[in-house]
Amino acid sequence: MNRRHFMLGTAGLAASLTACNADWLTRLQKTHPNILMLIVDDLNDWVGPLGGHPNTKTPNIDRLAEQGTVFANAHAPAPLCGPSRASVMTGLSPASTGIYGHVRDNDIKTANLKASQSTFISEYFKRHGYYTAAVGKVFHQGVADGSFDDFGGREAGFGPYPEKRMKWHDKRTNTDWGAFPEADEQMPDYESAQWLAQQLSTDHEKPFFMAGGFLRPHVPWYVPKKWFDMHPLEGVTLPPFLQNDLDDVPDIAKAISEHPMMPTTEWAIENDEWKNMVQAYLASVSFVDSCIGIVLDALENGQYADNTAVVLWGDHGYSLGEKSKFAKMTLWERATRTPLIIKSPKNSRTAKTMQVTNQAVSLLDLYPTLVKMADLPENPQNEGRDISPLLIQPNLSWDHAPVTTYGPNNHAVKTQRYRYIQYADGSEELYDHLQDADEWHNLASNPAHDAIKASLRKHLPQQNAQWSSVSNYEGNPYFKQLSEQAQHAL
Repeated sequence: MNRRHFMLGTAGLAASLTACNADWLTRLQKTHPNILMLIVDDLNDWVGPLGGHPNTKTPNIDRLAEQGTVFANAHAPAPLCGPSRASVMTGLSPASTGIYGHVRDNDIKTANLKASQSTFISEYFKRHGYYTAAVGKVFHQGVADGSFDDFGGREAGFGPYPEKRMKWHDKRTNTDWGAFPEADEQMPDYESAQWLAQQLSTDHEKPFFMAGGFLRPHVPWYVPKKWFDMHPLEGVTLPPFLQNDLDDVPDIAKAISEHPMMPTTEWAIENDEWKNMVQAYLASVSFVDSCIGIVLDALENGQYADNTAVVLWGDHGYSLGEKSKFAKMTLWERATRTPLIIKSPKNSRTAKTMQVTNQAVSLLDLYPTLVKMADLPENPQNEGRDISPLLIQPNLSWDHAPVTTYGPNNHAVKTQRYRYIQYADGSEELYDHLQDADEWHNLASNPAHDAIKASLRKHLPQQNAQWSSVSNYEGNPYFKQLSEQAQHAL
C-alpha cells in the first residue's frame, strides 16, 4: 500500500470512529439525564417545605420544592458530617465500613475491606460516561483525590473569621455567632455558587454529575448583617424545650450526646443568648438559600434546564436548644432528620409540581436512586434502597425503615410513626411521633410497646464493623476512648 492510499484509509477510519463517538455521545445525552447535587452542611428542617420553624425564609429552596418531591421524613446515616458523607458517597452504612467518626477523604477506602471494595458515586457515574465536577465541601473536607474530573476547590475551615470571637470562646469548636463579614462576595459559599453557575453555562459533551457543597449553616454562624436583618430579633420564636427532658433516657444516651465544648440551653438562657443564636442560624440558612438561588437561576436560564435532575440534601440535622443541645451528634429526631428534595428532569415522566412523601427514607438511598434515575445499571454494592418509586407515587406502601448510626451498636430506627433507639449496652428509647413529636416521653420501658420494639429491631444492622483506625472523633469522651482503642489496635 502506498502512502497516499494508507493516509486515505487512516483518514476514513478516523472519520468513522469520530462519527461513532459522536453517535455515542448523542445517545448518551438523550437517554441519560444530568445530575446536579446540592449539599448543605448542618441544615436541619428549618426550611420552608418542611415547616420546621415559623421564621424561616428560604425562597429558593421553596421554589425547588415546588418543582419536585419533598421527602419530609428523610434521615442521615450518621448524625455527624464525616460518617454521613462517607456513607452517601460509598453507598455503604457506617456499620459496614467502621467509619463512625470523622475521616480524611482519601482514607475512606482504607477503612476496612468492604470500604476498599466500594466505588464512590461520582466514580460510578464517570465509569458510565458522565463528566463529573464538584466544588466546596462534598466529602468531609473537599473531595477524595481522583473522585471527580474537575474540582473547584474548598477553602479550609469555615471562615471567614473576624479578628476576635464574638460570643463563644471555646477554641475546640467553630461555634460563634454574629454579623460578619460585610458582603456575600467574601463568603466561600458565594464563590462555590458562582463556580457552579459557570459550569452550568459551559458546553459539556457528556451528561454531567455535578456536586456543590455549601458550608453554612455550619458554625460559626457568621453571615453579612443583611441576613440578620431579615430575621428581627423581637420576632424570633424559640424551639420547644423541656427542662427535665433527659430524665427518662439511659445513661449511655447522655454520655454519647455530651459535648463539653458546646453551649447548653441553660447557658443560653442564663446569658440571654438563645434568641441571638436562633437568629444567627436562621440568617445563615437564608444566606445559603441565596447561594442555592444563584445555582438554580443558572440552571433555569441555561441549556440544561430540561434534562437535569436536581437533588438537595443536608448531611444531618441540628439542635438549636432542644434537649439542652446546640449541636448535632445524637440519635434523636433533631439530629437525624434532614431536608431531601429531588426534582426530576422536566422531560421525565415523574411529577412536575410539588408533592410530599412522609415515607421514611435515608440519605443512604441516594446512590441507588440517582443511578436508577440516570438509567444506569445497578451497583450491587449499594446498601441503600431505590426510592425513585416515591417520585411517582409519594404515598406508595412502604416497609423501609432507615437507620441512623452513631458509634458501633448505637442505632436509631425511624418509621412514619415511631423512633426506636438501641444502644451498645442494650438500653432503649421509643417515641411515638403521633403523640409526641418532640420526643419528650420515652416509652421503651412500657411492656405495652414490646411488640412494636420487636418489629423495629428487625431493621437494625446484623453486623457492626469495628471502629476503623482511620476514623476518629475526640469531641466526646465516649467516642474519644473508642477512637484511641482503634489506634492502639493497629
